[in-house]
Amino acid sequence: MSAMPFWLDALVAALLVAGAVFALVGAWGLAKLGDFMKRLHGPTKASTLGIGLSLIASMAWFAWHGGFTGREFLVTLFVFLTAPVSAHLLVKAAMRTDPRCAPPPKPER
Repeated sequence: MSAMPFWLDALVAALLVAGAVFALVGAWGLAKLGDFMKRLHGPTKASTLGIGLSLIASMAWFAWHGGFTGREFLVTLFVFLTAPVSAHLLVKAAMRTDPRCAPPPKPER
């Protein structure tokens, strides 16, 4: 097993640190924001990006060390596809359950 070049090592480290920061911000938003609609943004926006960056770093590391199988790519793809869809469905269910959550109607011109 050969050592990784410095630029690739720095890229993997930067992706992991950025992913951890985004995941932390998403978790903080989930814990600290007030109502359901605000709380939904933490895991669907920031945490999804954090997980995606961590998985991209994992893909780069395994690609260099000869163990790339594509599993990380599929997990990243499924996370980026399913997180917005599930958030949309949760918002639709919340608006149907509690009509006060729905935005006010647009004024007619």
